[in-house]
Amino acid sequence: MIPFRNLFPALLSSAALFAQAQAQTQAPAPPFTPRPEFEVASVKPSAPSDNVKVNIGVKVDGAQVHYTYFSLQDYLRLAYKVKAFQISGPDFLASARFDIDAKLPSGATREQVPEMLQSLLAERFEVKLHHEAKEFPVYGLIVAKAGLKIQPVAQTPEDILAESKKTTEVSATGSAQGTMVNYGNGAYFSFSNNKIEVRKLTMANLADMLARFVDQPVVDLTDLPGKYDFTINLTDEDYTTMMIRVALSAGVQLPPQALKLLEGASDQSLYAGLRAQGLTLEKRRAPLDTLIIDHSLKSPTAQ
Repeated sequence: MIPFRNLFPALLSSAALFAQAQAQTQAPAPPFTPRPEFEVASVKPSAPSDNVKVNIGVKVDGAQVHYTYFSLQDYLRLAYKVKAFQISGPDFLASARFDIDAKLPSGATREQVPEMLQSLLAERFEVKLHHEAKEFPVYGLIVAKAGLKIQPVAQTPEDILAESKKTTEVSATGSAQGTMVNYGNGAYFSFSNNKIEVRKLTMANLADMLARFVDQPVVDLTDLPGKYDFTINLTDEDYTTMMIRVALSAGVQLPPQALKLLEGASDQSLYAGLRAQGLTLEKRRAPLDTLIIDHSLKSPTAQ
């Protein structure tokens, strides 16, 4: 078997990180003219990875904003609140990685951070884009006919306190053993050792995570509140197939023998694991916004 587990630690970590990072800044920004900007911002190339273990993170704490080891495509996702499949542009968007350290202006809120990222990308990378509406085949994450078989995790005083703080800190680590995305306060998503472990995640988070590992986007249609714990055991074949899909979605060119492994892939163990929780993926079609990148620099301009 091709040793894919040794090839994609960075891809797995960065892809899995986005569900919570985007959810933390999902509220629409209030009207603001001109478009809000960071008071100051530094954009620099990330330190090279050793291809053994990768650490990726985003932290918004008070007026300080820090992003570590994100690609330009990643920043576009966060700035415009879209998924990777909704971005159409040159291949280099997913390759080089950059760190951003920025400061919010007085009176700004973390809900305005996406718009500030838009301004920063336009200024430092000269990003020019337009929007197009396209219809995509998607999977709807729904409650199975037999009904939900899991219960929301009871909220603790620590959960309430954590949610009251105006701090966002999400980190991810990836290695040959898999990836771990830590959302803080005991919440995490783990993809390693032929299994998926979910702790204290919403269904919206779960849908975003699953979209990285299956062959179509996933949309949460459950309307379920709360956060959930469960584990899905995967066959070795399904686990490898899911790793290949993450790489493809990130724009990695894979050898023909890798792509051949996708032929006839069924994801049976994933579907069986979801059914055990009372969930399933159902094929749908949905109109979604697409970002068409008309122009972008490969590297940022000087500050």
